[in-house]
Amino acid sequence: MNANGRYGERTPRFVVVFLFGLVALLAVGTCATPAVASPGDPVITTTSGRLQGVVGATMIQYLGIPYALAPVGALRWTPPSPISPWTGIFQATTFGNVCPQMDLKGNVIGNEDCLFLNVYAPLGKTRLKPTGRAVMVWIHGGGLNKGAGSDFDPTPLVEGGDVIVVTINYRLGVLGFLAQQALDAEGHDAGNYGFMDQQLALHWVNDNIAALGGDPSRITIFGESAGGLSIYSQLASLQAGGLFERAIAQSGAYADFSPDYRDNIIPIAMAESSGNDFVPSGAEMSTAAGCPDQTTATCLRGLLATTLVTTQVKNKYPTLPVIDGTLLTQTPGDAFNSGNFNRVPVITGNNHDEYRYFVATDYPQPVGNGQYDTLFTKVFGSALELSVEAEYPLSTPTPPINQTELQLSAAGTDGIFVCPARRAERGLAQFVNVWAYEFNDESAPFPATPVLDFPWGAYHSADVQFLLNRIGPPAPAFTADEKTLSAAMISYWTHFAKRGNPNSTSTPHWAPYNSKIDERQSFVPPTPLVESGSDFDTAHVCSLYWDKL
Repeated sequence: MNANGRYGERTPRFVVVFLFGLVALLAVGTCATPAVASPGDPVITTTSGRLQGVVGATMIQYLGIPYALAPVGALRWTPPSPISPWTGIFQATTFGNVCPQMDLKGNVIGNEDCLFLNVYAPLGKTRLKPTGRAVMVWIHGGGLNKGAGSDFDPTPLVEGGDVIVVTINYRLGVLGFLAQQALDAEGHDAGNYGFMDQQLALHWVNDNIAALGGDPSRITIFGESAGGLSIYSQLASLQAGGLFERAIAQSGAYADFSPDYRDNIIPIAMAESSGNDFVPSGAEMSTAAGCPDQTTATCLRGLLATTLVTTQVKNKYPTLPVIDGTLLTQTPGDAFNSGNFNRVPVITGNNHDEYRYFVATDYPQPVGNGQYDTLFTKVFGSALELSVEAEYPLSTPTPPINQTELQLSAAGTDGIFVCPARRAERGLAQFVNVWAYEFNDESAPFPATPVLDFPWGAYHSADVQFLLNRIGPPAPAFTADEKTLSAAMISYWTHFAKRGNPNSTSTPHWAPYNSKIDERQSFVPPTPLVESGSDFDTAHVCSLYWDKL
């Protein structure tokens, strides 16, 4: 610590599109630097040492707090190690490094010394912290390849819901998720290093949040996209037992919860050697990076992070967790169906038009109907293509000019996101209270709009801006009705964090999910409504098609 207190196309296309398409909404490194703490700002004592944050008009921020040793050198691809307490006062006034990843311009940014977290707490009447507030820990998305806690400003939740919000970084891409023979033979927990980071961050929060005004018995984990997948995985990981009391998974069912048409989370031994049609093997990835000898980790640990990130992106290798036998002993889907998971209340759901984002951003626009067969094959693979096309056909004899885009969007939404999310809800609801939703604002603002011949709809990640401010390109302002919807969603999320139930007198009643009637809350402006199970199921053909594959 220095004087200022600071530490220095092989897979079916639906996997690749999802894991590498989230770029326009994840502008990394654009966060403004807060002001330096003043002498009157409070100094807090944690298990890591003393730290001083920045007091603003409505909240106090503690930024860039290291929760683990830098995972570099011999510590690369090992479980995260807690840091030793520092001396002096740590100036928690600027964000820490983002983890290595590729930015929008194709440059590798970030630093492996990236295991930092940020705490945002409402101010009490005396500027010093009150105690006992509910805590929400945000796990960012980005396909497990991109993003950082600093990409999100949780002011709406902190101010609107009177909760403490923590945002975290965790290892990404091949540096965070790699099953490789020599590494896995070293005798430590292996494969899911990014999830291990998340758990160590949660340990830090449990140990220290009381000193920052939080209640360690009321910790909610929440995340969207790969953050939602992380939530499902932490629910399934018995190693995370006791680290949180509630969970919210937004649009995270894409990597699991399918009947038989894809296996994205596989055993670690299989991931090391052969992989499958959906998951590249660790041997393939390390060979592509220039380390073909699988019996030693020396070569891999000697590579620059830039080389590893560039190799992964160049070859379009997706990032996925594995069943490692310790952190994950089975897939989240199997864990939920068996009841062998951390049984806490859950909010979970999806957006109505998830896949329109990927069709809009992954293919040159406009997409003509002449590309119908090609694109369905890319997304679903040759084995499933004809079946999916029969369910989502082009009109004859002359389809509308944007029908390929809309049909591909509908198929991707239903088969990759919505119907898997419904299966997650049904598994969980056998054992815990679940509140299910669908985000249905068909005119949700988009921060950077390319020319399209079809509407964005309720696209993937559109819901996030209704809960947190997203750092990056500005989006059009909310309408009055959208402001009302945002207030309702913030109320649901924060009341859930406080009481384990999203309901209050200020919002329409949201009933726990019942698989027999299959109702869920529809987040439509201005006021959430109840969506019938038959309407939902018919719109997304879950029972009639996807559940039968």
